[in-house]
Amino acid sequence: MRKLIVLLFFVFSMHFAYAQIFGHSEVATTKYEAEKVMDPTYGIIMYEKLNPQIGGDSSRSDKKGYAVQGWEEDFYVSGGLLHKGYYEDGQLRTYKNFYENGNVERSFKIIDFKRCGMEMFYPDGKLKSTLIYYNGSVLKATDYYPNGQIEYEIENDKNMNFILYRRSYTADGKPQEIFECTNEKKKLFYQKEYHENGNLRTEGILKFNPYKMDYMKDGDWKIYDVKGKFIKTEKYAYGEKLHE
Repeated sequence: MRKLIVLLFFVFSMHFAYAQIFGHSEVATTKYEAEKVMDPTYGIIMYEKLNPQIGGDSSRSDKKGYAVQGWEEDFYVSGGLLHKGYYEDGQLRTYKNFYENGNVERSFKIIDFKRCGMEMFYPDGKLKSTLIYYNGSVLKATDYYPNGQIEYEIENDKNMNFILYRRSYTADGKPQEIFECTNEKKKLFYQKEYHENGNLRTEGILKFNPYKMDYMKDGDWKIYDVKGKFIKTEKYAYGEKLHE
């Protein structure tokens, strides 16, 4: 999922699904087969191209060729509700998509002038992902395993220049990586990486290079074996390992 997220509504996937279901800009029908609207990885993404708040640049027209205004609903061939959204000039402002079993697949709403939010769910109704967008970019996102455990979480600064934190976990809650900003002014970060058993593998400081848009190891980095026992310290300077 995190490989989702961020993915998170990939342009190619959205464009492909949109073209397959909607065509260019006009909706020819309002009833769809479930297997044709459900991407096996990203869910029901065919409406994302109609959402300008997350980068969508297409509009929806009615059968007469006019831009859709107000509430619109689409249905599965089986009769169940697939989509309910509010449109202005053919573009979405708020909406919910539904699985064929009736559970909500995703829900999108505008929070304020600059922020909007998306919640995505598993077919059984459990929370799958939450995303907060700021000026059209993902500000904050969290993915969950089917058992409710956090899989991945990330937050960027509002200017989208650097990461405030990034954390990932196994399905049973063991940490995989903890990456956190410790000094926003100096752009200093601390990272911990873990073995598969949850024991610490490496830890150390990174400095953000705004010219390379990269996080570089700096100073002492500690290395641990699979049992969590300290092995050695490696020294770095601006991403380069120093030889002793």
